[in-house]
Amino acid sequence: MNNTQIAPSEETTDRGAISKMLMQLFGHWAISTEDQLEMLGLAKDNRAALTRYRKGVPMSASRDANERAGHLLAIHKNLRLLFPHNRELAYRWMSTRNKAFEGRTPVDMVKDFGFAGLLMVRSYLDKMRGQ
Repeated sequence: MNNTQIAPSEETTDRGAISKMLMQLFGHWAISTEDQLEMLGLAKDNRAALTRYRKGVPMSASRDANERAGHLLAIHKNLRLLFPHNRELAYRWMSTRNKAFEGRTPVDMVKDFGFAGLLMVRSYLDKMRGQ
C-alpha cells in the first residue's frame, strides 16, 4: 500500500495564506463580522467561513473571491503607502466617513454597492496615490 500524500498545490497554499491575511486585515480595520462577510461577498449567515479562513483554510478559487481578495489587499497597500507613519489612521480609514463617498464610510460603500463599491474605494485610493 502506498502511503504517499499529495502535497497541497502552491495555489491552494497561497489562497490559504491570503485567507489568513484578510482575516488579520479585518481585525486591524476593526470591522464587524457582518461587514467582513459583505466585503468577501458571502452570505450573512456564513460565519463559519470566516472561522475557517482564520485557520488558513483556502478561500474559494472563484473569480469573485480572488478579485475581492486582490482589491482588499490593494486597498490595504494603498492605505499603508498613503499613511506610512500613521498606522492607526491607515487602519481606521475604512470605518471613517469620507466626503468623497457622500459622507459614507468605505465599508458602507461596499455594503451599499457590493463589488462596485469595493472598486470605487480602490479607485479612489489609487487616484489619491497618483496612479
